[in-house]
Amino acid sequence: MNIKDTDPKEQRRLNILLWLVACGFFMQTLDGTIVNTALPSMALSLHESPLKMQSVVVIYSMAMAMLIPASGWISDRFGIRRVYLCAIFFFVAGSALCAASSSLTDVLLARALQGFGGAMLLPVGRLSILRSFPRHQFLQAMSFIAVPGMIGPLIGPALGGWLVENASWQWIFLINLPVGTIGFIASAVFMKDELTPSLSNFDWLGYGLLAVTMDALCLAIDGSSSLGLEPTSIWGLSLLGFLSLSAYVYHAFKNASPLFSATLFKTSSLSVGLLGNLFSRLGGASLPFLVPLMLQISMDFSPLEAGLMMLPAALTGMLMKPLTTSIISRLGYKKVLLINTILVSLSMFVFIWATPFLPTWIIVLALAAFGGLNSLQFTAMNTLTLIDLKNDQASSGNALLAMVQMLAMGLGVAVAGKLLNTFVHFSPADTLLAFHWTFAVMGVITLASTLIYTQLKRNHDT
Repeated sequence: MNIKDTDPKEQRRLNILLWLVACGFFMQTLDGTIVNTALPSMALSLHESPLKMQSVVVIYSMAMAMLIPASGWISDRFGIRRVYLCAIFFFVAGSALCAASSSLTDVLLARALQGFGGAMLLPVGRLSILRSFPRHQFLQAMSFIAVPGMIGPLIGPALGGWLVENASWQWIFLINLPVGTIGFIASAVFMKDELTPSLSNFDWLGYGLLAVTMDALCLAIDGSSSLGLEPTSIWGLSLLGFLSLSAYVYHAFKNASPLFSATLFKTSSLSVGLLGNLFSRLGGASLPFLVPLMLQISMDFSPLEAGLMMLPAALTGMLMKPLTTSIISRLGYKKVLLINTILVSLSMFVFIWATPFLPTWIIVLALAAFGGLNSLQFTAMNTLTLIDLKNDQASSGNALLAMVQMLAMGLGVAVAGKLLNTFVHFSPADTLLAFHWTFAVMGVITLASTLIYTQLKRNHDT
């Protein structure tokens, strides 16, 4: 990318900065999908059931969801470069520890560290772009760094499968080390360290309450299937989660400067968009986890073949992006979200009939349809959530949206893993049937989320 009207030395620094942020975004998004095809091999190496490995995916998303709301304040308080360097260090250190792990517990702890680093890579990098580039160059710069974010999920499953077959599952983490090391050195040299004291104190109490809510509820869903928690612990975690959420709502109304103000939810499009993101994404997040697992465990696909099967979904997702604006402009948010949510759920229902005898092209077609529809769904939900916010609400609303997105991704995999293990318990001799029932329930959850979009006002029809 060429930045005009700047000093040549500064132009070089800005171009390198763009590549640094883009590479950081690529690493973050790549690690969100590269693990999926490696889970059966990881389970075999760690002496675990492959049907109980969803926590490896869940904990990464949850760690990111926890830290994202604090990313802006941390950057202002400690400086962009310092925080970005710490983010790369945590991400690389977590990757190295994942590769060195000899038990599932070790992997989970390392993935949490990796998630904490990943949570800071994009928002802090984006903040660095915002403060370094002239305003008229910002859109061009943001478009540049968005491309690696689409490439990561595109190649992640196939790359993970190839590494498992030709090396070992440890290499899905080890490949981050050289890239991260180069990024760390380059960031130390080319990224400015701007310290901007926050205008207000950070709401640590509100942040803590939300963190406890997310962790407790996710553990309550995932704990029995992957961590072996007893029913008493599950109920206790559920109660803790709901009490923490209730306490945060009370705190948000009473506190003058809460983490997320209760007045945000007076904007109906934000409330509907957040609920839609939470529940519609459950199905969208579960399918990239379930499909590679089903293909390898029940349909005798190799890791590479299972990874390549996910390419159509990623490709159609990218191809849909340029079309979303015209589709939404013509039909309106309400019609798009109502119709498209139904179509997403129908594309998921196809996998109820997946068997080793089903022609591969049908699975490919279903995945391609799901990828394009899901891409349209996410774009419509995200823009709806933010479109009616006032200028002074935009930053807080965007942070809340990012947190809910990561939370939904974690919960989607956790719910799918819980359902899968429950159905396997009832039919241990037929694992494929358990997958079928899991797809059916996740599809019904997605279909039910259409009720959320019926609450949109008429002015979102056009």
